[in-house]
Order: sequence, then C-alpha cells, then structure tokens
Amino acid sequence: MKIAIIGSGGREHALVATISKSSRVNEIFCIPGNAGTSRIATNVEMDINEFDKVYKFINDNSIDLVVIGPEQPLVNGIVDYLEKFNIKVFGPNKIASQLEGSKIFTKKLCQDCGIPTAKFGIFENRIDAKKFLENTKYPNVIKADNLAAGKGVYICNNEQESFMAVEEIFDGKFGEAKNVLIEEFLKGEEMSYFIISDGTSIKSFETAQDHKRVLEGDNGKNTGGMGAYSPSRLINSNLENKILSKIIKPTLKGLSNLGTEYKGFLYAGLMIVENEPYLIEYNVRMGDPECQTILPKLKTDLVEILEACCNKKLAEVNIEWNSKKSLCVVLCSKGYPDTYKKNVLINNLENFTVNKNSFIFHAGTKKENNKIYATGGRVLNFISLSDNFLKARNEVHHCIKRLDWNGGFHRRDIGFKVID
Repeated sequence: MKIAIIGSGGREHALVATISKSSRVNEIFCIPGNAGTSRIATNVEMDINEFDKVYKFINDNSIDLVVIGPEQPLVNGIVDYLEKFNIKVFGPNKIASQLEGSKIFTKKLCQDCGIPTAKFGIFENRIDAKKFLENTKYPNVIKADNLAAGKGVYICNNEQESFMAVEEIFDGKFGEAKNVLIEEFLKGEEMSYFIISDGTSIKSFETAQDHKRVLEGDNGKNTGGMGAYSPSRLINSNLENKILSKIIKPTLKGLSNLGTEYKGFLYAGLMIVENEPYLIEYNVRMGDPECQTILPKLKTDLVEILEACCNKKLAEVNIEWNSKKSLCVVLCSKGYPDTYKKNVLINNLENFTVNKNSFIFHAGTKKENNKIYATGGRVLNFISLSDNFLKARNEVHHCIKRLDWNGGFHRRDIGFKVID
C-alpha cells in the first residue's frame, strides 16, 4: 500500500521510520518532509495548509492512507476535507481538534463533564484580565487561547509578569488572540499520557515526560521540547485507571454529546498531585519529542494499528511494547528559542551510523547537493533504548559528541528526575 505522512518535523520522521518497517507498505511519501525522511520516503514540497493541492497529490498518486502529523492542519479541518473525497485519513476531525485548537473549548468541556483541571477565568480584553489579576494568588498560569506551537504559556510569579504576559498575548505574539486564559497554578509533577482511538475503542499508547524549558534544571524560556523520556516515572495501574475514568473517557463522552467522535492519537498533558491527575491541556496528535521517544519501543506493526483505527477495528489489535527505557535529547540551533541562524551546514551527518538501539530523527533539516543543513530551531533528535535511563542518556551524549556539530546545543540533564 501507499502511505502519505503530512508534516516535516521529528515526529514525522519517527512516523515515517516506523511505518517503513511494515511489510504492508511499498511506498511512502512525506509532505513536505525533511532531510531525514528523504532517505526512506519521497519528499513532496508543498504547503500542507493548501488542502486542494494536498488532495490533488493524494488522488493523483492513489494514496491508500494519509497520516496527519502536526496540529495546524488538523485544527484547520484537513481530515474533514479529505474524507469528503472518501480518502482514508488518520487523525481527528475539526470539531474534535478544538481540544487543542482552543484551550477555552477544552476548559468548558472540563467544566461540563466534571473533569479535574485547574480553576480558571476567561477574559476577552486586557482591561478585564488585568483587573482580575490585581486580586489573584501567585504563581499563576496565563495562556493564549489559540495554537502557539507549545510556547503560549506563561508561569507568572507576580503582577508585573502577569501584566506582561497579557500584553504579549493580546499584542499577537502567538497570532491573533481573542481571549486569554488565567489559571491557578497546580503544584505537582507533569506527565504526558497517550491514547489511540478509532471513535469507539481506545487503547493506551504509552507515557512520557517532556522537558519544555530551554535551560538545565527546567529553567529559562519555554520551547517546543528539549527532550523526553518514556515511560513516565509516575505511572502505575491505579493512576492509569484514574486518568482513564476521570479524564479520557469523560472527554470522549463530552465530544459525543457534541455530535462528534475522536479518531487518532490523543495526548493528555497532566499534572499529577499526590497520585491524582489534573488535565493541563490536550494535544490532538503525538507530542514532539514524545513521539520520537515512544515509537522506537513499539513492537506491533504501526500500519496495522492505523488501519484498524480508520476501519473502527482497534479493539481487535493487541498493541505490544518493548520493555526498555527510552530517552531522547533534542539538538537545537544556537540561539533557540530566540533568534538563530538558518541554513547552517551539519558536517558528518550524511554517513553517521548508530547501533540498533539508537536512533536519529531529523526535525529542522534540509538536504541540498548531498549536504544536510539546519533550517529550524530544533534540528535533530537523538534517542537511545536501554535497560536504564542513565545508560540511554550516556549513549545519546556519546552520539552527539561523535557528531561534533558546533552550530548546536542541547540540555545535558534530560531525565534528571529519574537518573540519580
């Protein structure tokens, strides 16, 4: 069969690499892809938000299954658009994608369905928001309502920081913002919990812990993700039952009450407070870099799972996992998440090899004249599977050192809470 993956980041390279192992697949396209995907798929240079062009390519090339990687086209309704033409697509529809597209949509759903989450207020202008902030407790959390590539969240320790956050959001730092969300600060430990759904059945799709802050010790600015490890140190059967019964199932029931269903990956960003889960946010796709961390552990044919979801037969699939620990470190361009140089040559990468338990997934890269260049803030993902997290991290650091790219930097403490 022929499969097309939509997207160009590390998540999409991980999806392409995992799908390429399937005996059911004879051709893979990645739209638009990166230097890493070009080795195992045919990259197709195209704007993924121009749905008519995407459809024409899929139709002209008789693609059997389309897998949507990033959030923007999902929120914009690419699944609904392609399904009008009877194309098999893996990903949630436009209404369900509002779980990520609008934080306020999700907060109201939590309110209606009794889902545990931080107390919150919604404000349509800076005057009302600031008035509320004059009497709030600190720290607090301030969020842009719209998609912000993982960066539209402020943890504020005082009124000055809160006012600045409100100003930046309403000034359009993360795109047009009609509302701002102000939440209480929950003190606990974060965890990423994933499920996969066919609209009727759901199955767990592993856990992870992301590291958002740019500096070691979880300091500095928020980024799209500097690294991750899987599984989360917090997960246990009791907690998992609470997550499913108090958060995931009520969410899917709430969507059902709105006349829609959920098909695809669903990523719950949780705060765990004394073994009780609270929903921070939803992502309507695999996280990045959590996807790169989790997929190398998958033993079951991913294509079988994706097809089963599209055919409402997920209940018939047994998803099996490797029991090893997985750790991912993201190699970023110097200056990220602020200004950084683009089109920087990465020497030694074209013929770089790793052992069978290590992986490199490209993110912001391009290939030109047989040379690979860094084009984005997050450039490469280095992953290792091992019996323990320390060994995995040491192997990752060894690979990064061997690459010896002087245009990049990385956090050396990924997994510090699970590594003594």
